[in-house]
Amino acid sequence: MKNFSIAIDGPAGAGKSTIAKQLAKKLGCIYIDTGAMYRAVGLYCINQHIDYNEENTVKDIIKSLKITIDSKEQMQVIYLNGVDVSLEIRTNEVAAAASKVATYKDVREELVRKQRQMQNEKSVIMDGRDIGTVVMPHASLKIFLTASVEERAKRRFDEYHSKGIQVSLDALTTEIIDRDYQDSNREISPLRKAEDAIEVDTTQLTINEIVTKIMDLILQE
Repeated sequence: MKNFSIAIDGPAGAGKSTIAKQLAKKLGCIYIDTGAMYRAVGLYCINQHIDYNEENTVKDIIKSLKITIDSKEQMQVIYLNGVDVSLEIRTNEVAAAASKVATYKDVREELVRKQRQMQNEKSVIMDGRDIGTVVMPHASLKIFLTASVEERAKRRFDEYHSKGIQVSLDALTTEIIDRDYQDSNREISPLRKAEDAIEVDTTQLTINEIVTKIMDLILQE
């Protein structure tokens, strides 16, 4: 395959990032975590004591931010104004901020512009919530990953636990339900399955099973 683009969409905790990373390694292409870009904006607001609930305030700073994605030892690295923030953006507080700023038109337009620029430069796998519908509507292949709320909350709990982050399973379940509602009902680029996307329910599947399933779909293209 040459100059291909794979879009992976789905709700929080469906396994998008994990699967996209595995696929990128197998295919030797660049993985772009669009959610991490929104998290970087949220982190900047938190660190600079900017109220991310004020759309006009966030709008004023979005174009001044330099957000880049690179690969280091086969791991994705997120840079915010030249600083590696790959670990800092993976907290509940930043996730909440990211979900909010992602509803702002100017933020989405600027980050989508950056994402499309990356797509034009090389073959990519991109995951998020509006990749197949907005960012890459003509992607070579579109996948919509999903899983039950309970399974997604458990995965997120295990992820945080492995990183030494203490959080309750009940709190994560509530957070995911709220996140699903906000993502699906936002006015700009809501989470939805593209008409030509292939849905893959990952609830009962292992990571290897999911990757194998999607690789089979890729080879059919």
